[in-house]
Amino acid sequence: MKQTMQLLISPSLRHVTVLPAKGFKEFIKIKVGSRRLSYLMVFYSLLLFTFLLRFVFVLTAVDTIDGELKCSTLGCLGRKIGPRILGRQLESTVPEVIYQVLEEPSDQIEMEAGPETPQTLEEFMAEMKDTKPDAETFAVKLKAMVTLLEQTTRTAKIQEYLYRHVASSGIPKQLHCLDLKLAHEHSINANARLQLPSAELVPALVDNSYFHFVLASDNILAASVVASSLVQNSFRPAKVVLHIITDSKTFSPMQAWFSLHPLTPAIIEVKALHHFDWLTKGKVPVLEAMEKDQKARSQFRGGSSAIVANTTEKPHIIAAKLQALSPKYNSLMNHIRIYLPELFPSLDKVVFLDDDVVVQTDLSSLWDIDMNGKVNGAVETCRGEDKFVMSKRFKSYLNFSHPMISNNFDPNECAWAYGMNIFDLEAWRETNISQAYQYWLEQNLKSDLSLWQLGTLPPGLIAFHGHVHAIESFWHMLGLGYQDNTSIADAQSAGVIHFNGRAKPWLDISFPQLRPLWTKYVNFSDKFINSCHIRET
Repeated sequence: MKQTMQLLISPSLRHVTVLPAKGFKEFIKIKVGSRRLSYLMVFYSLLLFTFLLRFVFVLTAVDTIDGELKCSTLGCLGRKIGPRILGRQLESTVPEVIYQVLEEPSDQIEMEAGPETPQTLEEFMAEMKDTKPDAETFAVKLKAMVTLLEQTTRTAKIQEYLYRHVASSGIPKQLHCLDLKLAHEHSINANARLQLPSAELVPALVDNSYFHFVLASDNILAASVVASSLVQNSFRPAKVVLHIITDSKTFSPMQAWFSLHPLTPAIIEVKALHHFDWLTKGKVPVLEAMEKDQKARSQFRGGSSAIVANTTEKPHIIAAKLQALSPKYNSLMNHIRIYLPELFPSLDKVVFLDDDVVVQTDLSSLWDIDMNGKVNGAVETCRGEDKFVMSKRFKSYLNFSHPMISNNFDPNECAWAYGMNIFDLEAWRETNISQAYQYWLEQNLKSDLSLWQLGTLPPGLIAFHGHVHAIESFWHMLGLGYQDNTSIADAQSAGVIHFNGRAKPWLDISFPQLRPLWTKYVNFSDKFINSCHIRET
């Protein structure tokens, strides 16, 4: 038996009551305290009616959008509200055959990636309007177009990664020119062969009252930017000592550059790896591991051609494998930091800088940080506003499907960054960090490079595990070499900016809006820079 309702509204409009009634007339009856219906009452009644009318209109519009074009206002309202009151949902209007076609593997349906396959959404819509196909044909055509676009996008992405790999792995001719001209200058000009530092400043190299910085690089232009930005932004440049470590082939041009471009009153030391007695005595485990690693990578990866030819792996996996072939990952310059306690036995604390950073503030305050007995002061990379750059955890670098990794580490543990680190060498000498680093390098080789794929950071995360002190993110902004989302204002507000990634600021593939932050420390009127056609833009 149907039951109607009665709506009771008090004269003051403070009370609205809904009661059962016997019929439709009783339902629309409004009882008030007095027999005369005031104008105010009429106004509020019209207001309530207007609200209900708008409510019905919105529901009708929604039904129309859903495809129910032929329905009256009351009909749409009934269909919209009725099933919900009864606890039922409206059935989907999408034919089931469309889901079936789209869910089938691509090789199980006929899809010709040729002239008949629409190349754009506009072409697809035009064809559908002309042919008016059934649902199955519609789904097949749609899937063919989407699959074709996916394949085209994948190919373009892989080509982009390959070109970036080639561009970032080679030495630009301008930098090669700079090396050659400085090497020639070193051979003919005695002023380009000065002892660095001069004899009277040598004691400062082991004096812990100075601020000691270490830079390992075979890139003269990059090293000059790091040194210039460090000294120019120092409050006490006379207390700055920069130890530059390079390889044997770059030593002469590097010495020539800093002999002819002194950064007085700062103290600059230039040494080649073969100048360190410790590295020349006996075997160095990392050097042996590097040789094995290089051979293993060439066999395991099969070279860039084999990587790009893979048709099953996702583009970002191919990009990671290409990056693993980068020469810098087989360079001792990239591993030398693990031997800092042995290379500088007289120093208590140093700041290690990568050659793709720019210093924008005085760094002497780093020596005031209480490390709480930890060895490595670093910026963590799992917290920050930039979710693309600052979202890195151990699982971002290590292979947790391997039991050696999953049994020893937490995948959600926060990662940290190389590039600008303060190392307490006294505390380091009390640990087995260097030995742990060597051990895990060997384990990665034994497991066919399955513990991690590239770089020195993964073994660093493992070796320094439990020995890291997090410092403020102000000190180190990352990601300027692989994404251009960082604004100039944000980058300028950081203490050190890091162009980590392929788009180094000295390469043509660098991001043009970020490059000025680096070029401001290059003197483009210098005769060596100018003669090698190194330009600001």
